[in-house]
Amino acid sequence: MVVDQSALMTWANAVTVARVLLSPVLFTLIPEDGNGSWIAFVLWTVLCWSDGIDGYLARKHGTTRSGAFLDPLADKILVLGAMFTLVSRDVFWIVPVAIITARELLVSIYRVVIGSKGVSMPASKLAKIKTLSQQLAVGFALMPFIVTDASWVWQIFLWVAVALTIVSGLQYGAKAMQSRKLATT
Repeated sequence: MVVDQSALMTWANAVTVARVLLSPVLFTLIPEDGNGSWIAFVLWTVLCWSDGIDGYLARKHGTTRSGAFLDPLADKILVLGAMFTLVSRDVFWIVPVAIITARELLVSIYRVVIGSKGVSMPASKLAKIKTLSQQLAVGFALMPFIVTDASWVWQIFLWVAVALTIVSGLQYGAKAMQSRKLATT
């Protein structure tokens, strides 16, 4: 059964909304002492996998405009919420998280602006890899033996995420400038 593009209630959107609703639960499960938690790690893993599930459902049954808006929003709530929680627990340093946040906000604002003009901007391959590296950084920072005994693992993924964040942000900026030049000619 293929869904109407204007539909709100779809299985893919239900999974996406569940990710948003469970995100605060995850944030409260991240321990105050910054030593990681298997429960938080498992919930994080499930929430990250559910992103793939909602994508599969959307491709199988048809994408919707609401899903195209909600899915990246859910990703940002989950990833940035977890990162800021880890900052508050003195696990992550604020600088890489601030860089990631700035890019996410700028790209999100741009998506809303061009979306209001009827233009869709799907995530690039590099942006998907960036999201995966962000998810891996958080995931490893939640694993008890990694966060305390091998912090270099999550730190590498975090800085790779920062590099990919900057490069993919510059790619989106270049596309925006190119589109603007084409629109004025």
